[in-house]
Amino acid sequence: MGHARARKIPARVVEDEEYQLRHERCAAIDVAKASGVVCTRLPPAREGGRRISKIEDVAATVTAILALAARLLADGVEMVAMESTSGYWRVWYYVLEDAGLNVQLVNSSQARQLAGRPKTDRADAQWLARLTEMGLLRPSFVPPAAIRALRDYARTRLHLVQERTREWQRLEKLLEGALVKISSVVSSLATVSARAMIEALIAGERDPRRLADLAMARLRGKRDQLAAALEGMMFGEHHAELARIHLDLIDFLDRRVRQLDDAIAACLEAIPESWGVDAGGATGPGRGTGPGAPVLAAAQRLAEIPGVSPELARAIIAETGLDMTRFPTAAHLVSWAGLAPVARQSGPRARKPAKGQGNSYLRGHCTQAAAGAARTGTFLGERHQRIARHRGGGRARVAVARSILIIIWHLLKTPEARFTDLGPDWHARKTDRDKKIKGHIRQLEALGLDVAVTPRAA
Repeated sequence: MGHARARKIPARVVEDEEYQLRHERCAAIDVAKASGVVCTRLPPAREGGRRISKIEDVAATVTAILALAARLLADGVEMVAMESTSGYWRVWYYVLEDAGLNVQLVNSSQARQLAGRPKTDRADAQWLARLTEMGLLRPSFVPPAAIRALRDYARTRLHLVQERTREWQRLEKLLEGALVKISSVVSSLATVSARAMIEALIAGERDPRRLADLAMARLRGKRDQLAAALEGMMFGEHHAELARIHLDLIDFLDRRVRQLDDAIAACLEAIPESWGVDAGGATGPGRGTGPGAPVLAAAQRLAEIPGVSPELARAIIAETGLDMTRFPTAAHLVSWAGLAPVARQSGPRARKPAKGQGNSYLRGHCTQAAAGAARTGTFLGERHQRIARHRGGGRARVAVARSILIIIWHLLKTPEARFTDLGPDWHARKTDRDKKIKGHIRQLEALGLDVAVTPRAA
């Protein structure tokens, strides 16, 4: 029996390079710290000629970049692309954008030079320009100036909070070295009782019973344990001096964090897209907070999600912005945050999906919200518990963080929308009854039991 002859597929004919051209006039910049190589692609100077590439070195100063912007505008450039090289791209992007040019920032992994080709700054700029004119590069999300200012405040606050946590850890390590074991009794050194005992130690008090008597509220019931934890301590003068330094740094960071909280709230209120609408139709800073408001303020809308505090809501907005048209679907936002697995499939083989990179700040905020939601009796809390039973707490937090980010996308895309909890029993109500019966029967039969199901009489 003969084999069937394979159907011959005709070759696809592409007329020429112009068939795929997306930008007639474009430019690309290979960014470095002190300068950049700019390649401008222009139409042929004569009929039937080839496209022109103008390559020049430009200093990374505002004056030089403004002069470059004037030349690009005179040439009628439609698009300027650059790689996201460290933070050196910012001066180029901000100045060219402010000059009225259409600028896009691209991930360096997409603009990688082909293997075997020479690697120079000029060759990289020319290759980036060719990819740009064909529309083969996906732009990265760069928020508008107002959101960039909010992001600077929010990220600085996060860094100060992290530094404050490190100071508490350093103080705890210092106390452990001095054989002061109060951290094994109190929940945190940041409590009022622990702070009072540390201040007394610095002032020279060494009697364990007197130090334990400084405990307040519920901790007074653990005074005997506190006295035992302080017995035999070796808290010397250098320990007192170092503890004073750590506490002063913590107090300084506390003040700066409160200052940044006020600045973040004021910065967000200055953005009209974040305003709410009162019941009477009035809008503006502070509006949309009363009963019956048809549109809540953006941060307040997000704060209704379990696990999302007002501070966390403002930090999330600082990363995502308020314009959800930059993310066509919620899946795009989830992928940008690095909460979606990267597919790794070739032929019949499908390997374990790789972890996405994405925006680490947004991913951290959503994971923090997921940890808070896990302790609530809500749909998100039940989802975390259900997934954690089978997949572990880490995967459950990522799954709930993804769900929270999807909710955030819908709330920011539609300002009139409000968060509504589905309830902790939503999954149980939606699960098919017969499917649950079959699942339980299979589990019992696996234990060697014969099962006969009889409906209960009404």
